[in-house]
Amino acid sequence: MKIPFMNRPATVAVLRLQGTIGTTGRGGSGLSDAALAPLLERAFKRRKPVAVALLVNSPGGSPVQSSLIGARIRRLAEEREIPVHAFVEDVAASGGYWLATAADFIWADESSVLGSIGVISSGFGFAELIERHGIERRVHTAGRSKSMLDPFRPETPEDIARLNRLLGPIHEAFKDQVRTRRGNRLAVDHDLFTGEIWTGREAVALGLADGIAHLVPKMRELYGKKIRFLTYGQRVSWFRRFGLSADDFLESIEERAAFARFGAGRG
Repeated sequence: MKIPFMNRPATVAVLRLQGTIGTTGRGGSGLSDAALAPLLERAFKRRKPVAVALLVNSPGGSPVQSSLIGARIRRLAEEREIPVHAFVEDVAASGGYWLATAADFIWADESSVLGSIGVISSGFGFAELIERHGIERRVHTAGRSKSMLDPFRPETPEDIARLNRLLGPIHEAFKDQVRTRRGNRLAVDHDLFTGEIWTGREAVALGLADGIAHLVPKMRELYGKKIRFLTYGQRVSWFRRFGLSADDFLESIEERAAFARFGAGRG
């Protein structure tokens, strides 16, 4: 006699990590630790999966949120003793690659873009523009560093030095994450931390990924043809589905621009 629920096929929890990384955006989107925490908890604990698969498609974003999300994935994986596989789709760059390194194994498509292990700060300068049009800038601060990198005044060597003092440690933390997670798999004859990007096959040769593979066939190869997939994803509001928010429209433009830096787009 069969006992109900005793012969369930093994499951693989699938969690999609798609989009830019940061605190919850204007329209409630974005990959953040707060938004992903309940999904990750369910993915690792529901029906005791044999593995967790992360579908990564992200051009990066906040280094802090990347670190928090990655650390949460590792804590749950170690507490539950569940292997984690990351499958890179179009892009796993910058913070997106940080998320991929939270997995035990990283798989990519031939045409995936991986890497960009660096830190960037960008903006615009309008000092000459407002001067040309006779616009007077009035700023009053308590503390001489409060107006650092004000786009409406000329950039100063002091500003640049202060910014570099911030970017350097963040870059070191990123490099430590990659070295810790990828270990002796990394190529020793290449500088992998210049911000360069590579295609899937190149990333495998450099040790940034473990192979070329897609989620379903790879998971069946590793865990059996009868495994079931349980998919988890962030909920999309009714307003976002129909594009009824101006904030969502602006956020979508920003996200597309981030993906476009790596020659990839979102449909």
